[in-house]
Amino acid sequence: MRISFSPDAVEKLRPYVGDGQAVLKLLYDTEGCGCVVSGVSALYIVKEAFAGDVLGEGDPYPFFYEQRYEVFFEPELRIGYNKDRDAFTLSSDSQIYNHDLRFFPHAPQFQTS
Repeated sequence: MRISFSPDAVEKLRPYVGDGQAVLKLLYDTEGCGCVVSGVSALYIVKEAFAGDVLGEGDPYPFFYEQRYEVFFEPELRIGYNKDRDAFTLSSDSQIYNHDLRFFPHAPQFQTS
């Protein structure tokens, strides 16, 4: 999987991952959804990979994701940032996954796999 980041998204994420001390994780969260196909994507800042994570290509930021959920995303994704709404977006050429991609700037205290 590959993610291209808009210039506004790069600027917003730089304080969290610009120094290389942390990495992004695109999470497909199914907690409380009742069914795996009803999951919601979210963006986390993590210090390291969890079991089952793989490293995806990012321009300019690499990111982790759980390989078992790769089927729910297209190979080429885009993350944008809307300054007026203070919200990230996740999209591809075929669809908009999320107009308000949840962003968690602190590493989760739980294992997501």
